[in-house]
Amino acid sequence: MPAPPDWVANLPFVGAKVVIAWEQAAVSGVEGLLARLMPYAGSMTAWFVAKAGNVGFLFVQFLLTLVLAGLMYASGEAAAQEVGRFGRRLAGERGENAVRLAGQAIRSVALGVVVTAVAQSALGGIGLAIAGVPFAGLLTAVMLFLCIAQVGPSPVLVPAVIWLYWTGQTAWGTFLLVASVVVVTMDNVLRPMLIKRGADLPLLLIFAGVIGGLLAFGLVGIFVGPVVLAVAYTLLEAWIGDGQA
Repeated sequence: MPAPPDWVANLPFVGAKVVIAWEQAAVSGVEGLLARLMPYAGSMTAWFVAKAGNVGFLFVQFLLTLVLAGLMYASGEAAAQEVGRFGRRLAGERGENAVRLAGQAIRSVALGVVVTAVAQSALGGIGLAIAGVPFAGLLTAVMLFLCIAQVGPSPVLVPAVIWLYWTGQTAWGTFLLVASVVVVTMDNVLRPMLIKRGADLPLLLIFAGVIGGLLAFGLVGIFVGPVVLAVAYTLLEAWIGDGQA
């Protein structure tokens, strides 16, 4: 294991501790690192098994969602007409307008959040594959999750660019850097444009819905949270506008 670079010691607050830990790891070798990690192996294994069970449960939920969505889309137009008729019967013209506004809000969330995340992760994954970054497919999946969670692709692309420069691949690092700038900034252009196509919703509302849904309901809340907030905001604005009129 090589000696720590000079810039590590100059890191604020943690530089000296990192250098000491680095030197101790270099002296002890692989056997010393394994001896340190062994006490944590049991807890790490239990954590991994628990997380794997949660991932399996989420995968089953995802498959059920796909099946239900397919069944609903098979007769989607008829179902939409029935929901509109129910709204009219419940509250007349205002009820039908409320159903239409709710549909527009849901469509805007789907376009703004999901389509933007798919576009960003797809372009970022293509850039990773062209630049020769290993595990490009897995990193693309991670980017998709981060983009849907409104974090963005930067936590994946920035370390990839640093790794390319670190390994001496300057040309590919520069290429991925330019591609990363395009992928990261397209979020500020594409998402507002898509959201405005469905309904006039503030971006802060979508962000709060994603984060709040994730904290409250887990992975499913990423999709449920912004939809609920968007529909509630749209209907509330329409109700206030009717009162003012």
